Amino acid sequence: MSSGSPTPVRLRGVSKRYGSTQAVSGLDLEVNRAEVLALLGPNGAGKTTTVEMCEGFVRPDEGSIEVLGLDPVADNGRLRERIGVMLQGGGGYPAARAGEMLNLVAAYSADPLDPAWLLGTLGLTDAAKTTYRRLSGGQQQRLALACAIVCRPELVFLDEPTAGMDAHARLVVWELIDALRRDGVTVVLTTHQLKEAEELADQIVIIDRGAAVASGTPAELMRSGAEDQLRFTAPRRLDLSLLLAALPEGYRASEQLPGEYLVEGTIDPQVLATVTAWCARLNILATDMRVEQRSLEDVFLDLTGKELRS
Repeated sequence: MSSGSPTPVRLRGVSKRYGSTQAVSGLDLEVNRAEVLALLGPNGAGKTTTVEMCEGFVRPDEGSIEVLGLDPVADNGRLRERIGVMLQGGGGYPAARAGEMLNLVAAYSADPLDPAWLLGTLGLTDAAKTTYRRLSGGQQQRLALACAIVCRPELVFLDEPTAGMDAHARLVVWELIDALRRDGVTVVLTTHQLKEAEELADQIVIIDRGAAVASGTPAELMRSGAEDQLRFTAPRRLDLSLLLAALPEGYRASEQLPGEYLVEGTIDPQVLATVTAWCARLNILATDMRVEQRSLEDVFLDLTGKELRS
């Protein structure tokens, strides 16, 4: 289930416009083999359009796209055999039974995964004889995921894969996506759930108004633009000059509220030791000592703004 291409997805200067709306604007993107890449962005940011262009459903106005070394529009027939696609909203046949749908998709592959095993893994065994229209939203999403991966694709596109799922089903899907990565499958997913991106993604690209505004690993993004913070409680109005002298250059220390202290900078074991040694020198006991980091939500809101968008 692995691709021989070192860069399964590559976009260069890709743009797409719908009338007066610039859906995607000069987007550059690379996805490495056996990597989970998460596309984040507000509603209307261009995530789904980007994925649809990679799948060959939409032709870009400008720029170039290579998927598994192929043009997703010109070489769509050859590409379809090697990728899995989970559409937003499921895309199933309303009158078809869940098991029938999955068996039909599996029949197009020379070496599919066992459909019965996949139904069981995704908690759909009891729903195998239920028509698609009668499945819950979460069940439809899980069936769509099963259909996307049953043919052992090299690359999978997942558009909001856990939308409408309860917490247990979401964890099952996360585990399955992680298993795909371990098997060498490349995964590109869009999601509104920042926790999902943080848990699953090797790389995150944040898109806003059709352009990439940030990219990196979850840890890199959470470190960007903000330093770690060490907070602790101690007696009021302590002289911080000795602490600042002992800390590396560039660190800051302040009393935010009476008795509430903040040290800003990269918080590592050596810095913790420096702070506790300073407390010992003053013969005081610091309490409620905690290290805080910027969250992915903080980064996302800083980059895309806090307003809701339709």
